Amino acid sequence: MVTVLPDITLLVQMAIFLGLVFVLNFLLYKPVLSIIDRRKKQLEELENEIKLFNDAVDKKASEYEDKLRQAKTKGSDLKKEIIQEGNEQARKIVDAVRNEIPSLIQEFQSKMEREVSAARQVLQNQSKTLSVDIATKVLGRSVR
Repeated sequence: MVTVLPDITLLVQMAIFLGLVFVLNFLLYKPVLSIIDRRKKQLEELENEIKLFNDAVDKKASEYEDKLRQAKTKGSDLKKEIIQEGNEQARKIVDAVRNEIPSLIQEFQSKMEREVSAARQVLQNQSKTLSVDIATKVLGRSVR
């Protein structure tokens, strides 16, 4: 039967391995973990900033929409007011013209009567002269 005695080299290799694990832990593993943690924190901070920027953009967009809605409402009200003023002025103009029409008609009728009277006067004067001229030509002698 063969008995195997543990060799001291196995213990030395285990000691070297454990020493290497501790040294690598301080030299490699912990610095890499700290870098990863810093990057994770930076990413979280950037995500928070992005969230804040998105919130600010949403707030500005809602303010813009509110101002736009108010401007549209104000513009619509102003348009209605201008239309109402225009209608009122048109009504005033139409009323003024309607009030002037009777006086214009009266003035026109009086002017027509004066012109008809003047035309009658001219025609009466000319008719006498014309009738004397016709009678003179028909009779061949002077009628007076």
